[in-house]
Amino acid sequence: MLKTKNPTLIAFSKFFSNFFNPMTSLVLYLVYFSAVKMSTQEALQKFLPIILIMILPITVWIFWNVKRGNYSNMDVSNRNQRKSLYSFIAAAIAVYLVYEYFRFQQIDLVVAFLMVLLLLMQLSNYFIKSSMHTAFNVYVAALFFAQNIKLGVIWCAIAVLVGITRIILKRHTVKEVISGAVIALSVSFIYLYANILMSN
Repeated sequence: MLKTKNPTLIAFSKFFSNFFNPMTSLVLYLVYFSAVKMSTQEALQKFLPIILIMILPITVWIFWNVKRGNYSNMDVSNRNQRKSLYSFIAAAIAVYLVYEYFRFQQIDLVVAFLMVLLLLMQLSNYFIKSSMHTAFNVYVAALFFAQNIKLGVIWCAIAVLVGITRIILKRHTVKEVISGAVIALSVSFIYLYANILMSN
């Protein structure tokens, strides 16, 4: 791990890592996508269920478990504690995908690949505590890349910085950050390929 006692660097790392957590990064992409591609009514119809079915319950679940002492911190850095978190997130995503299918007779590609990413992260957790912050930000970079190449490149840089901050804060080792990035890159490449096929 990187060794540093620089208080300014640590403070910046905490802010940057906390701000670009998986939930925030995903919400920022949804806000961008809805602003560029949808009317206000369409955006509410599309993304309000994502917030109510996925993002809000997951956030409340983490807060509740931290308050009860089941999770040691909001990052859920403990590998064993992550097992229940992964299961809850997977359940929330599954409920949304079922809702999406029965409401619109389609599957949201972004959320479907998010489920694939989560399941791979859950599987990797049995062997190594892969960085969720890094993985989700790499995936969000792919989402931005599919819409705007410049924003995708910018978010790639953000994902790299997030990975570095996770190491500085000693939440993850270099190997764990690389593991999260590799998993997310694999899912992202397949997502981008599927996105290209569906666009043609």
